Amino acid sequence: MSEQSLTLFQKLANLSIASSRKIIGLMSGTSLDGLDIALCEVRGRGVHTECTVIAFETVEYPLDVKQKIRAVFAQKSIDLEYLTLLNAWLGEYHGNLVLTCLKKWQIEPCSIDLIASHGQTIFHCPKHQHTYADFKNGTLQIGDADHIAVTTKIPTFSDFRQKHVATGGEGAPLAIYGDYCLFGDKKRTRVLLNLGGIANITVLPAGAELSDVICSDIGPANTIVDAYVSLHFNQPFDRGGEIAQQGKVNALLLAALLMHPFLAKPLPKSTGPEVFHLNWLEQAMLESSTVSLAKEDVVATLTEFSACAVANHINMVTQQYEEVEVFASGGGVQNPVLASAIQLKLNSHVKWNTTASLGIDPDAKEAVLFAVLANEAITQTAQSSVTLTNLSMGKLSLPY
Repeated sequence: MSEQSLTLFQKLANLSIASSRKIIGLMSGTSLDGLDIALCEVRGRGVHTECTVIAFETVEYPLDVKQKIRAVFAQKSIDLEYLTLLNAWLGEYHGNLVLTCLKKWQIEPCSIDLIASHGQTIFHCPKHQHTYADFKNGTLQIGDADHIAVTTKIPTFSDFRQKHVATGGEGAPLAIYGDYCLFGDKKRTRVLLNLGGIANITVLPAGAELSDVICSDIGPANTIVDAYVSLHFNQPFDRGGEIAQQGKVNALLLAALLMHPFLAKPLPKSTGPEVFHLNWLEQAMLESSTVSLAKEDVVATLTEFSACAVANHINMVTQQYEEVEVFASGGGVQNPVLASAIQLKLNSHVKWNTTASLGIDPDAKEAVLFAVLANEAITQTAQSSVTLTNLSMGKLSLPY
């Protein structure tokens, strides 16, 4: 082993027992709107984790990048050569976006300890979603971390979902671990709600152990609205809910949408745009005789559908608690039509807030959670005690 490699591994060993670590969390969600880049200072581990967001930015993807990803995103049939090349290209692209942000923030890359890259999910396929008898759960994220590490010269953790799948999980959602570390409270019951492409919740009962925590996808938040708006209004999403505000909710279509079998499945569960897509919407419109519905009415109804799915699940899992506070994050927080509709449907003992009140930008929260997972992975290497997750999630790519 070269002297250079020995030095790197010694640095990682020292990092595992350091008082704090500077970790960049990267998140690119199913909305394909851009890359969330959160520079975090993380202290401690497990339930003693503390995280300060030093800098944050969402770098919006230009149209050509979105088109590159959409060519393989949630598609059953793709060009394997193209996917292979895109995986490497996207990793290098993400690495360069990190360097651009660091330059803008006037921070030297050598001062960053780790990168935690979620990657770009292109297909999520739990067992209940496919018909292959020989196969179990599966999920695939691209944006090769070796390319990120070599481009930035920063050690990079990635592929967090694979260990979860390997040990019998569905690979999603993973928010349970970061939510428990950062937001659990001894006296208050909290629900962490993420309104990304897919909505997920983490229910943290007051003083709960990790085994008491419920974490699950609960249906679409933005994904189906984004897809419809992109197709019919030539814009990536319903900014500020403006299109939904122009329409009226159609009761027949809403009822058909709410018949989706995923909504009745017990928790925990996971899903993705592979399930809530435009072909499914078209079938629901045929079944409800609403194919001639005004496009604005469709957007309003899809938004109401997401709100119903979210509120119904939250009400169901919190009915035994006297007082609950919801802390929302994700792009859906910026849509007042969606956010207001959810709030109106919540039971009276459930109060609404955003993660901003907990010191975490709602847009940054998912990227922060992956920084926390990388922190768990690196600190585990020098600790003899059982880790919070009992899993070391994340594969380490070295810069050389």
